[in-house]
Amino acid sequence: MAANETEAKRVLIADDEINMRRVLEALLRRDGYDVVTAANGNEALANMGRGINMVITDLKMPLLDGMGLLRKLSVEYPDVPVVMITAHGSVENAVEAVKLGAFDYLEKPFDQEQIHQIVAKAMLTHKLARRDARPVDTTVHGRFRLVGDSPAIRQLYAVVEKVADTPSTVLITGESGTGKELVARALHDNSSRHAGPFIKINCAAIPKTLMESELFGYEKGAFTGAVGSKPGRFELAHGGTLFLDEIGEIPVEMQVKLLRVLQESEFERVGGIKTIKVDVRLLTATNRDLAVEIAGGGFRDDLYYRLNVVPIHLPALRERRQDIPLLVDHFIARFNERLKKQITGAEPAAVERLVAHNWPGNIRELENVIERTILFCEGPRIRLEDLPADLGGATLRPSQPDLPVVVSAPPAASPPPSAAPPVGEEVGSLKEAVRVETERVERDLIQRALDETGGNVTQAARKLQISRKSLQTKMKELGLRDRD
Repeated sequence: MAANETEAKRVLIADDEINMRRVLEALLRRDGYDVVTAANGNEALANMGRGINMVITDLKMPLLDGMGLLRKLSVEYPDVPVVMITAHGSVENAVEAVKLGAFDYLEKPFDQEQIHQIVAKAMLTHKLARRDARPVDTTVHGRFRLVGDSPAIRQLYAVVEKVADTPSTVLITGESGTGKELVARALHDNSSRHAGPFIKINCAAIPKTLMESELFGYEKGAFTGAVGSKPGRFELAHGGTLFLDEIGEIPVEMQVKLLRVLQESEFERVGGIKTIKVDVRLLTATNRDLAVEIAGGGFRDDLYYRLNVVPIHLPALRERRQDIPLLVDHFIARFNERLKKQITGAEPAAVERLVAHNWPGNIRELENVIERTILFCEGPRIRLEDLPADLGGATLRPSQPDLPVVVSAPPAASPPPSAAPPVGEEVGSLKEAVRVETERVERDLIQRALDETGGNVTQAARKLQISRKSLQTKMKELGLRDRD
């Protein structure tokens, strides 16, 4: 498996039973996952800085149990899916954990296929969640965990205020990375359902064959591997809110059943005959144009009209450029705390360049740029040359003046080996000068990352936001020893 794939698939297993840890570790490593283990919740927290993409934790553990670990992770690592392992008889606790934010739960005894499916879903969910920016509350120029003061964002605040405490369905649209989940969360938190569960599911992360059982649950024996009954997301969201992200990914045959639930507030589990009544407010989001999907037969128009009672569109970051300086300040404050830095702000030239960029990845892209910049920034403020190369930063701004192609003057005598070429000789093109300077900057950045991680190539690659394989190749090119 390629190194970059391994880095994107790291699972932490927390269980006080060593045999359970060994069994799960063997299963996941066989599937190509990188595995980190912990004997209790405290050890698990201590290992979260190692680039963990999902957590599998036992419910009962000493020192810090699974529920306590979930509460801490939901605050400190909200993007990391947590799967709870529970023994028979404590399923109610596991269901409660899902209502508190756990991704899912596994009931002992479980089979290998269950492990494969749940880990694959959680990994895809984590990958998709990383596309969306997640700014948190700010005391200035921000509301509902969103940051911004542009006319478009002020209008968004007003809409949230008006529709939050209503039963109406809401369809949130916008490009990836604009914060659709944050808006859904704001609608829930500011409604009379705020004390109830907020259950979210990314439809793009669920195989089409599992969509029905994921939404509506299943009875024991309904299909191979159904060793017990399990409630679906609608049941878990009873009395609260269900948020279906990437709603455009739901297959057409499932859209009919979803429409029935919306109209009648009832359904049956897969393999069951008992009708279950639920009280759920549904929020949905998509980055697709559902009108186009309807025209192509990929989405039912009757479901669309039922979902689109209140439409909320989130503007792309390039459409709200005046918010970029506020977001920059916000992310600087966040990463100062996380990276133990003391950056006081960004210089006007740097802010101007950030505002001018088109940001195809929206807020998530901006967040990543600020994190990377702060990581390598040595001064008290972010300068233009501190920004990444594609934003006009160091690797496109040589610290030395441009070298001339040919200089005609009397030659100097016996220059030392490190001096510039003798005057009068051809010193090469500007392209070559930039290449040499680029290599110097790359070598400095890589060396600094290796020093900060104690020579760990995997962690250094993560800091530099490149794959481990790419870093090893670059180290070989630059004559840096692989110390991992």
